[in-house]
Amino acid sequence: MTSATASNNKWQRRSREAWREVLTRFAASGLEVEAFCAHEGVSVSSLRRWRSLLADDVSHGADLPAPGEQTGFVDAGLLGAGGRLELRLDLGGGVILHLSRG
Repeated sequence: MTSATASNNKWQRRSREAWREVLTRFAASGLEVEAFCAHEGVSVSSLRRWRSLLADDVSHGADLPAPGEQTGFVDAGLLGAGGRLELRLDLGGGVILHLSRG
């Protein structure tokens, strides 16, 4: 999903990763939303929308590596120790592995 913003009368498309970078700069800027958006050339509504979308990603585990990226070993014995564990892996090509424990 991308977003478009007005800058010099042109629409600029930003990827999800580009919005993460914008939000990182915003967090480090110390500026109010309106001042930051004016400086960056993004709309206030787009910044707020992407901040919400990316916060949802983090809370739903979407901040995981992209398909094909090398990752380390995850010991599922340590995840959710003593309780219910659900793990969903999107293997690509429409294949999803869903593991449930507890």
